Amino acid sequence: MKSLSLSFKVSINQQKNIMLAYTYIQKGKFGLREKPKPKITDARDAIVRVTLGSICTSDLHIKHGSVPRAVPGITVGHEMVGIVEEVGTNVTSVKPGDRVSVNVETFCGKCFFCHRGYVNNCTDPNGGWALGCRIDGGQAEYVRVPYADQGLNRIPDTVSDEQALFVGDVLATGFWATRISEITEEDTVLIIGAGPTGICTLLCSILKNPKHIIVCEKSPERVRFIREHYPDILITTPDNCKEFVLENSDHGGADVVLEVAGTEDSFRMAWECARPNAIVTIVALYDKPLIFPLPNMYGKNLIFKTGGVDGCDCAEILRLIEEGKIDTTPLITHRFALNEIEEAYRVFENKLDGVIKIFLIENIQLDHGRQLSGKEIRRIQIPQGGTRFPPIQ
Repeated sequence: MKSLSLSFKVSINQQKNIMLAYTYIQKGKFGLREKPKPKITDARDAIVRVTLGSICTSDLHIKHGSVPRAVPGITVGHEMVGIVEEVGTNVTSVKPGDRVSVNVETFCGKCFFCHRGYVNNCTDPNGGWALGCRIDGGQAEYVRVPYADQGLNRIPDTVSDEQALFVGDVLATGFWATRISEITEEDTVLIIGAGPTGICTLLCSILKNPKHIIVCEKSPERVRFIREHYPDILITTPDNCKEFVLENSDHGGADVVLEVAGTEDSFRMAWECARPNAIVTIVALYDKPLIFPLPNMYGKNLIFKTGGVDGCDCAEILRLIEEGKIDTTPLITHRFALNEIEEAYRVFENKLDGVIKIFLIENIQLDHGRQLSGKEIRRIQIPQGGTRFPPIQ
């Protein structure tokens, strides 16, 4: 099959005031709708034309009703990159035409929590995870980003859109999780779950250079992925995890456990596989409340760290990508046009066809005006270094 290169120009009608947006309608139902293109409502806002977006497991949690604060009617999606189209009068860090990554967190940068790096707990009414949850997100052609000076990071010229796609959410989550886990070079680190967040957590754990990294995963396809791309990583399965960790650790269990799978069984496995006085970091978002079995844990003196990502490391993550120290592009296994998003969700939600991460690309017009079809998007051959979508001419 003939491949298509990305040598065309993006041609979007700047006068268009209606856009496509994937919308949370009610529990169990999302739908692609036409909505007005967003406008600046505050001097600290920016409008971003989304070039690439993705689907996150947290989007599925909204669909399944596991995020009570999610607001029906909002546009979902919080993982995206794009090009700044317009900025408010108080925005100073980016300008129209800049390629940017969008942070999953909305934060003012001035409150008690922001000053301490706890931006997930920003006291602004729209602070924390707002995009695609409580305000319109980025599975759309355009998105309004509040507090743009904090919420946007300019993508270096040598970094492609694909390379930067996961910076604002899933990669920021892995970076945050490893940072708060206090990993040292003497540690045995156990990562439970090798989905997209688990792999990003793995990539960031590798930067800490621990003695051993063990990944626990039950999916044969994901086990093959880890073996292919990260051959030095130790791999086990849930039914053998505790014994495997004991064999490959020095003090009766893992020094650090990062729980990324998000099930009742994986939560139990996390604390059972930890050595006494270990750090157990809960990265996953659970679909239901879990019992914290303190009597069974008694005497292990474990340190638990939990919560949503404090996404304030995006500039550093982009620098690491630019230096070649982090590469998440192998995670992109499927490509869809925005108007095919229902099929994209079906593949992602049901874990079909070896899917790890999907990128969604808004409809693109070739120079002569013809729209690039979804079938053609899936035949795209990504050039070395990826794609840099140009600003609107």
